[in-house]
Amino acid sequence: MQPLTWDHRPAGLRAPALLCAFRGWNDAGEAATAAVSFFSSALEGKRFAWTDAEEFFDYQATRPRVSLTDGVTREVQWPAVEIFEAPVPRAPRDLVLMSGPEPSLRWRSFSAQIVELVEALGVQMVVTVGALLAEIPHTRPVPMTGLASDEALVERLGLKPTSYEGPTGIVGVVHSACAQAGVPSVSLWASVPHYVAAAPNPKAALALLRKLESLVGVSVDASSLERAAVDYERQVGLAVQSDPDIQAFVDRLEQSAESEEEPLSSDELPSGDLLAREFQRFLRQRGGGEA
Repeated sequence: MQPLTWDHRPAGLRAPALLCAFRGWNDAGEAATAAVSFFSSALEGKRFAWTDAEEFFDYQATRPRVSLTDGVTREVQWPAVEIFEAPVPRAPRDLVLMSGPEPSLRWRSFSAQIVELVEALGVQMVVTVGALLAEIPHTRPVPMTGLASDEALVERLGLKPTSYEGPTGIVGVVHSACAQAGVPSVSLWASVPHYVAAAPNPKAALALLRKLESLVGVSVDASSLERAAVDYERQVGLAVQSDPDIQAFVDRLEQSAESEEEPLSSDELPSGDLLAREFQRFLRQRGGGEA
């Protein structure tokens, strides 16, 4: 079976850009996938291709799901990376959007498939989107880092160049494969406070969305995401205020950010699991859902 299955072949895409985000290691607070999915939904993206699950997924790591189709019949839903087309007639370019769980297997083959897709569709730019946990307070603007095959793009977008070295995910592998193939590519990363890692982060998703809009020249109505970001910050603020130890920790993070000091040492950091449990407990007590 071919790793990429086509529902149909898009026609007439104008100078398309490909936006990629993957759930899992690359997606702290679900911010990256939320940003790309918001774009797809706002532009009424239509799926035209998807990956074959057998090629790229370890089902013990990314399990299929069972659902009831008519209240009785069970249907297995297999994990897949889906690809959507989103023509934007009033913008200078159309978009192709890719989203799904991070593949478990054959990353080089997966990246080669993306490069082949890019060449087949005449994609002019590939943008990979990620989010990472960081020692930052939730009260400040979302820090953004990035790298690009054209360094002028990093400067134009006002990004802090990343100096990260260490383990990477599929986002880094795809960006590298596109750069090696001579395809203009950009990698955008948002930082998410580690002490609320268990909750979706619409504030970081909104920050990524705004950078994507500036990069590809396509704008969408993000008023619902803006409201979610405001509510998120309010809910997290209330949760922090409910625990003096967490409040003191956030105060230290804010002082460090204001003075541009080095991040707090590991012995100053409360357990991320503990903080996440406290935050979820606070939401349950208030009767709220996800932040």
